[in-house]
Amino acid sequence: QVQLVESGGGLVQPGGSLTLSCVASGTGRSIFSAYVLEWYRQAPGKERDLVANISSNGWPNYADSVKGRFTISKDNAKKTLYLQMTSLKPEDTAVYFCRAKLGGTNIVHWGQGTQVTVSS
Repeated sequence: QVQLVESGGGLVQPGGSLTLSCVASGTGRSIFSAYVLEWYRQAPGKERDLVANISSNGWPNYADSVKGRFTISKDNAKKTLYLQMTSLKPEDTAVYFCRAKLGGTNIVHWGQGTQVTVSS
């Protein structure tokens, strides 16, 4: 069973930076590399929204709200997904979730989430 575990969340002041990690277990490196990997976030009382994703061949895509501030990347050897967040704003406050979707299938795995709070 594939498990995803996020880490790196916390409290940061506006304008600050954080890097989130999402480590996969229960799958081999070759299978991990075939997944589309995504970061979502959910603020209190709001829907869970896609923040960024990275394709199996490494192409990133970003929501307009985070373009130029966030960078998604992955390390297939470490089976780890990252989200570098800079110039953080209070509206970035949310629980951040990673998701892995195996292309061409309905196989989807979610992490448990990590809280990011941007506040002075």
